[in-house]
Amino acid sequence: MYYEHLLSPGSIGGLYLKNRVVMPAMGVNLANTNGEATEVISRYYEERAKGGVGLIITEIARIDEEYGVGTPNQLSVTEGRHIPHLERMISSIQKYGTKVFIQLHHPGRETKSALIGGKQIVAPSEVMCKVTGEMPRALTTEECESLVKKFIKGAVIAKTAGADGVEIHAAHGYLLNQFLSPYTNHRTDKYGGSFHNRIRILSEIITGIKYMCGTHFPVSVRLSADEFVEGGLRLPDSVKIARTLESYGIDALNISSGIYESAITIIEPGSYAQGWKKHLASEIRKNVKIPVIAVNNIKDPETAEALLEEGVCDFIGIARGHLADPYFVHKASTGRSNEIRKCIGCLNCFAELNQGRHIKCTVNGALGREVEFSSLEKNGGGKVAAVIGGGPAGMQASLVLDKKGYQVVLFEEKDHLGGTLNVAYQAPLKDKVKAMNDGLISEIEASSVEVRLGKKASVEDVKALNPSCVFVAVGASPSIPPIPGIDKDNVQKAEDVLLGKVKPVGRVLIIGSGLTGLETAEVLAEKGHPVTVVEMQKEIGPGINRTILIDLMMRFKKFNPALLPNHKLLSISDQGVMLMNQRTSQGIFVEADTIVLALGVSPRRDQVAAFRQSFNNVRVIGDANRGGRIQEAIKDGYQEAFAFTSME
Repeated sequence: MYYEHLLSPGSIGGLYLKNRVVMPAMGVNLANTNGEATEVISRYYEERAKGGVGLIITEIARIDEEYGVGTPNQLSVTEGRHIPHLERMISSIQKYGTKVFIQLHHPGRETKSALIGGKQIVAPSEVMCKVTGEMPRALTTEECESLVKKFIKGAVIAKTAGADGVEIHAAHGYLLNQFLSPYTNHRTDKYGGSFHNRIRILSEIITGIKYMCGTHFPVSVRLSADEFVEGGLRLPDSVKIARTLESYGIDALNISSGIYESAITIIEPGSYAQGWKKHLASEIRKNVKIPVIAVNNIKDPETAEALLEEGVCDFIGIARGHLADPYFVHKASTGRSNEIRKCIGCLNCFAELNQGRHIKCTVNGALGREVEFSSLEKNGGGKVAAVIGGGPAGMQASLVLDKKGYQVVLFEEKDHLGGTLNVAYQAPLKDKVKAMNDGLISEIEASSVEVRLGKKASVEDVKALNPSCVFVAVGASPSIPPIPGIDKDNVQKAEDVLLGKVKPVGRVLIIGSGLTGLETAEVLAEKGHPVTVVEMQKEIGPGINRTILIDLMMRFKKFNPALLPNHKLLSISDQGVMLMNQRTSQGIFVEADTIVLALGVSPRRDQVAAFRQSFNNVRVIGDANRGGRIQEAIKDGYQEAFAFTSME
């Protein structure tokens, strides 16, 4: 498919862009602690530029060192000393014909005092963010005036460093969004009250940037067209804001949605459909003449092309899609869109940031490690590499080994590749996991990897290849604890339920409330089964990303399930299960017709041992090494294969 609209050139102000794909700003935590652009962050952006994107808008760049820190290792444009490193980063992007905007940012109330030396955080008014849980101090009028100058100074630094433009972040509940919204702006001075007072700070910033940087220096403003909170900005308000900002001379609008208190609408979990909020950008575009950039949870170029054809926006924002696959645009433009490594909406990228670590991606093991993985050593020399197991770890290892010049033979005992991914996408609203799996398989098919399906690889089969290395990715089996009654006919495994191998009857009791357990429970509840979920830990859903859990439970609780956290399984009978309340140590019997086990997995150590004993160069990866998530499987497969050097 040729993407006529997506790949056509466009312009923002007088700036020419080679296509309609924009990589919007995402915090990555890859700069140094002084806010300088490191080689690590430069290589991260360079890889996306090499992949063909038309415009990159950098992560949040702070304009205020005292109160404006958003992440520990974010870019900064507060001092002239930031210019040389920023210039090198920008040049590394521009050499591929990709343009660069620096995003100017202040978090306001959406930060933590721990990030600013213990000082009280600041905001337009004393309105606490329910997510950060810290009461901010209201900025004085003089401080607001000073912040205007800091935004302007940040733009001047960005331009001096060679940026093609800047974006003012006035979305997602950050400081400038807080001024715009009546939900967070209760001021009575010139920066609060009426509409024109609430937008005044943006007016002064835009006017100042245009004066200092020139009218032809592009300025974009990012807006949350709907805050999705009671008393906050709604679409009609944002249309008025957009038209007013256009009158101030900005060159583009970047439309998103939500604030921290409605964060599920900013960074959507995998259950959200592509294009679900297209009405926001579409309505704003109808009311302005400047270009509109919009994010719409885009995972594939077909959807992006359709939105452009429909007239929803002028430029497509593809954010997490570029974390998952930096070559998104290149693959789309060369007829290889089926090989795009697609984002699955697991939100692990931002979960990592919330833990103070650098950004990572479940489906891309090289994200944030572009420097480390920049030089692939092609040391295979045609030697045979055997990979046992065609799940995510095995497929990823095979792809890397193939690029290193090995003759890769991939064994998979089932008649199809995918491993546990084939189970994962059976759960509700997991079409994006299937798309990711299909993409991996397409990558394998486009490579030189020889795939042998439908036969469990024996040691003798592999010995016949005389391999230089063996990568064991045989996965794991569901954990079955030694509990009385565990082998009864009314006991089933969650994996078998999801795959349709077994059919629970009557009242169902799920043991284990990890992601697999809850997704299985949702499947059965949708089919009309009364469901009870039992969990040993104190809360339901241990280890699940908070946003994913909230999203899942909002759907699941509509079925009125019984939830029993802090309960231990003691025994199983034909009539139900005996549990122990771990808080009171009292026993409780729960009646059930079917018991479904979702207690995690255990590596297949017997298979691993057989290969370890028979071969010298053995690498154990994925669930065969340790039961984990897709992220660990992909990471294992990538880094182990990348680092492998044959001793022969």
